[in-house]
Amino acid sequence: MFGKKLSEYFRFQRWILILIAAVWLVRLVLSLTGPFSTARWVSINIVLLAGLVYYAVAVHTKEFGSYKQLLGLLFVQTALAEILIALGITLGILTGTNNAFTVPEVSGGGDGKSWVHVAVHIVVMFILPLFGWLIASPILFFTKKLKPEV
Repeated sequence: MFGKKLSEYFRFQRWILILIAAVWLVRLVLSLTGPFSTARWVSINIVLLAGLVYYAVAVHTKEFGSYKQLLGLLFVQTALAEILIALGITLGILTGTNNAFTVPEVSGGGDGKSWVHVAVHIVVMFILPLFGWLIASPILFFTKKLKPEV
């Protein structure tokens, strides 16, 4: 993907990917063992945002690549997050029990236990990285200006 192997992307961003999975699990467990108000403070989106900012700087400073590789990194992290969220929704559908990914507060006010909700997250997996890339690209641009290549 963009001149790099998928394994290189995973290796470069392994800690963020592990953090995404950990936050997903904590959020799911908290929502299944207590009120959603507790789980709402654990946010995958915050981890995704931190990853976006980190990659926008590190892709250049750690010589991983440039704008194309930045998009690849954002796609991998978003794909992992959206697949995990879709799994959380699927769990809710199969068990008939709400969790942090199916409660009305995160499902537009309706029942989040639906296959349409799962499908939306799968589609978002391909669109969201493009928006992230539009935000991260100027950060990469300024990083390149502040630390030119040697």
